[in-house]
Amino acid sequence: MKNFQFAILIFLFAIGCKSPEARYPVSQNSGSYIDESVEKNREMIAQEEEYIQMVMDKNSETDYISSADGFWYYYNEKSTDTTNTETPEFGDIVTFDYTISSIEGEPIYLEGEKPTREYAIDREKLFTGLRQGLKLMKEGETVTFLFPSHKAFGYYGDQKKIGSNVPISAKVTLHEIKEETNNETKDQ
Repeated sequence: MKNFQFAILIFLFAIGCKSPEARYPVSQNSGSYIDESVEKNREMIAQEEEYIQMVMDKNSETDYISSADGFWYYYNEKSTDTTNTETPEFGDIVTFDYTISSIEGEPIYLEGEKPTREYAIDREKLFTGLRQGLKLMKEGETVTFLFPSHKAFGYYGDQKKIGSNVPISAKVTLHEIKEETNNETKDQ
């Protein structure tokens, strides 16, 4: 009887020490939905960029500049002061005004609808294109940016006047750049 109890004890011990086995999902996705979504987004971006290029071609007297970040811009007022070479960097506080229009120039937010804004570069929320565009500007300049929807308000729009996947034009005036005073933050 002792041998039988001993054998059961060893058997139970062996079962209890068994390593856990991986559980596999009942169904597996191949990722085709994500692949389709990526392809649709690429097509949409290409169509928007084609349309923006067509609008720029119609306005041939304007000297458009292509940014490395995927949008276009032109200067309404460019700084002629040769000593004014500072552009905002991480953490600097900028004061600016802006208006937003459709790519064709139809007003969405008129002057004064968006209040003068202070913004800490790359430390606060601001739509991607404007955040990148401000870094190209100097004090006193006014620049008009043409943003594809993924650089503007994207899929969700602004939940007010700008719909889903709408490319926009933003006219921005940079009033002031205050350099960051805390040196520790720049090192991070």
